[in-house]
Amino acid sequence: VQLQASGGGLVQPGGSLRLSCAASGFTLDYFAIGWFRQAPGKEREGVSCINSSDGSTYYADSVKGRFTISRDNAKNTVYLQMNSLKPEDTAVYYCATDRTPICVTVGDPRDMDLWGKGTLVTVSS
Repeated sequence: VQLQASGGGLVQPGGSLRLSCAASGFTLDYFAIGWFRQAPGKEREGVSCINSSDGSTYYADSVKGRFTISRDNAKNTVYLQMNSLKPEDTAVYYCATDRTPICVTVGDPRDMDLWGKGTLVTVSS
């Protein structure tokens, strides 16, 4: 049972990336899935979350209007489309779940019990 985040890389300010969170060993569509990030020297923070049941989505204020979370249950994958990237978006991005179907806003990292390995996003010119 695991999650695997991928899709990170180096991008210029204003650019875009799409992160993927693939599940293996379980059916991802039973659970709400969140994206978190941790910048150097900072605490891990919630970025976005998507419900299992109705697909409702939640975003941190810092990414609202720029990031879009979505899920493709047929592919057992959740995506995070990141547009208009800023240098302050630079961080290691993780996907995680607390194995419940409903998000509690963008989620508290302390409540997650299944984490994928992170993927590094660097926004720099």
